[in-house]
Amino acid sequence: MTLILASQSPRRKKILEFLSIPFKVVKPKGVDESAFLGEKASQLVKRLALSKALSVSKRYPHLPVFAADTVVVQKDKIYGKPKNRHEAFKMMMSLQGKKHEVWTGTALVWNKHRMIKSHTEKTTIFFKKLSPLEIKKYIKTKEPYDKAGSYDIQGSASNWIRKWEGDYFNVMGLPIQWVVQQAGMISRL
Repeated sequence: MTLILASQSPRRKKILEFLSIPFKVVKPKGVDESAFLGEKASQLVKRLALSKALSVSKRYPHLPVFAADTVVVQKDKIYGKPKNRHEAFKMMMSLQGKKHEVWTGTALVWNKHRMIKSHTEKTTIFFKKLSPLEIKKYIKTKEPYDKAGSYDIQGSASNWIRKWEGDYFNVMGLPIQWVVQQAGMISRL
């Protein structure tokens, strides 16, 4: 059975390939990723993952649709993907030398079986102290611009991570235990 991945994230694709889960990528349409006033990160990522999965499941009602959304949070401030160098610099300056959380919401929608499942997961990251020069050098690369919080755990920014608490793969965009459980359940249906 082929899973539909409602995401164009190269990191999510790599995780599913690593797990040998057959999938096809379909871009969700019409999902506004803006946070609601007062919405917590865990609520935001869960809502967005469900919205993306539901959007794509309308086009593929007989196949399981899997979606996810990831944000970085520090002291209740939610960081998505930076829009430009200035925003990436501000994010990295804010995160450096401190801890922050990475929240990923995942959803599985399979209309054929009237199934809607969702999950949220948090991983805490502890960054080393960085100089403005290090950050300026980093933001000149392509790496920061399609990642929540302006970094990826498996990229060059991994050198700045002192430690993490939680699922490494969650920081990449998919909590691996939940994905494996859902894939196992799908294969049994």
